Amino acid sequence: MAEPLTGNLLVAQSGGPTAVINASVAGVIQEAGRHECIEEIYGGLNGILGILNETLVDLNDEKAKAIEGLKHTPAAALGTCRYKIDFKKKPEKAAKDMDRLFEVFQAHNIRYFFYAGGNDSQDTTNKIHQEAIRRGWDMRCIGIPKTIDNDLPHTDHCNGYGSVIKYNATTVMEVAFDVSSMATDDGSCCIIEVMGRAAGWIAAGTVLAKRLPSDAPHIILLPEVPFEEAKFLAKVKETVGALKYCVVVVGEGLKNAAGEEIGVDKTRVDAFGHAVLGGAADRLMELVQGKLNLKTRTVKLGYAQRAAAHFASETDVDEAAACGEAAVRAAVGGKSGYMVKIVRTGNRPYTWTTDVQSLDDIANVEHFPPRDWIPEDGFLPNEKFIEYAAPLVEGHLHLPMEGGLPKFVVLEKSPVEKKLAPRA
Repeated sequence: MAEPLTGNLLVAQSGGPTAVINASVAGVIQEAGRHECIEEIYGGLNGILGILNETLVDLNDEKAKAIEGLKHTPAAALGTCRYKIDFKKKPEKAAKDMDRLFEVFQAHNIRYFFYAGGNDSQDTTNKIHQEAIRRGWDMRCIGIPKTIDNDLPHTDHCNGYGSVIKYNATTVMEVAFDVSSMATDDGSCCIIEVMGRAAGWIAAGTVLAKRLPSDAPHIILLPEVPFEEAKFLAKVKETVGALKYCVVVVGEGLKNAAGEEIGVDKTRVDAFGHAVLGGAADRLMELVQGKLNLKTRTVKLGYAQRAAAHFASETDVDEAAACGEAAVRAAVGGKSGYMVKIVRTGNRPYTWTTDVQSLDDIANVEHFPPRDWIPEDGFLPNEKFIEYAAPLVEGHLHLPMEGGLPKFVVLEKSPVEKKLAPRA
């Protein structure tokens, strides 16, 4: 076990927020306070972009009650970003960014760096780790898994996933009760679009709403299973014939047989170069109305599904905080260039622990649901998936309330004095 480094800690958040990403930050802060080698605890505002701009805040100034309250507060309390250090496409800019990052690290004696995020964020953490070695700057870098998409490899699941499928499955149940109560001989269809990009984990998770064969969702469309229009329309027609209504859940990244995303807007890309999604449900509605002449409505859960801290999974919150704590322990113990991962040790009852995995194995690798968890027709995940997903939604939080609504935390964010000239 390596000797602990004495110096300051910096934690930041990246990518799309979740209902529990702040619990990981709380875990980092609370565990850091138990180690004398960690002197100051800083937060980088708006992820790597804020660090480049030297916009750091002093987390030691926050009240202990506020840090604990982060475990029940949605979104990214420190702010987030979608900023990529891209040596392949923009080598000069990436090299300049790295120079600036290490100027900030050295100016503030940062010896511990923690980044909570998904695939691109883990890649950034790995690059910083490797650069620290190259430059001879003694610093420990650990990634913390965060993504509702649940597509990071080597971890049983990602922090944020349990909460998003808990909320989405519940919403499917509620919407289905509404739609079924209005079902008449004319029939109707409701298409619910969920996030997940290329991975169908989120869409698949809504199968937990299905307790009886006749319950919604009746069809789940996953990006991993090529969309077949005729087969889909036949299934909708058959379901409406039997029940007078049909509830469909579609992952935003649904692809046709040619591998093209049916809901993509090719004219727009995000900061990571990903095409903007969000039209899969609309495209399906056009098909159902046009080909089956069936009354159809769409529901897009959007940001609501990843911000629903009021209905987060207690298991998810506990695991997210534990990952933050484990990251600090790993770094103090000498680890760098790793991501904390969740290891399932039992299903009935569900038990788990944490470990670490090299970032070389994780950065920019996507993990998809095993094909044997999805039946031949591709419409509904099977019992193997349900056994995997069911424990992740367990536990109900009792949030502090004010005026009948949840009481969330807003950090003070005391600025750390800047020591460098503004970023060029």
